[in-house]
Amino acid sequence: MSTFNYLSNDEVRNQVAQSYYTATGDISEADLGNDHNVAVDGLTIGIPLITSGNLGCTIFFRNTGADGNNILVVSPKNTNKIIGGMTQASAVFHASGVAGKDVINTKATSKKGDWIALRAVSLTEWYIIGGQGIWASES
Repeated sequence: MSTFNYLSNDEVRNQVAQSYYTATGDISEADLGNDHNVAVDGLTIGIPLITSGNLGCTIFFRNTGADGNNILVVSPKNTNKIIGGMTQASAVFHASGVAGKDVINTKATSKKGDWIALRAVSLTEWYIIGGQGIWASES
């Protein structure tokens, strides 16, 4: 499986396919390589169960809502966990590393353009490979 879904085979003008969410739901296997844009407040986007077929894939989420208006929740399956961390403002965020626990772009501090990228690094772990904005772990 490729890491990103491209709209063109032209090496100069490759464009990553975009997905847009207006309701809570799960990412399909076919949309794993897309950028995932969320402009609606209060949505939870479920990420697929990691399998040998999608191991190594990257998922990119972008908050496209107005500043201070969007809480964006990224939710792994109950047997998967999000691990790793990123520097944010003057602190470092570390995901809880607990199976089934979400990562959340907090509403009050959210900015249009906040993002997080996750990579399937094992059959149970999504690893944070980068991000921007203020994120928190579900307790």
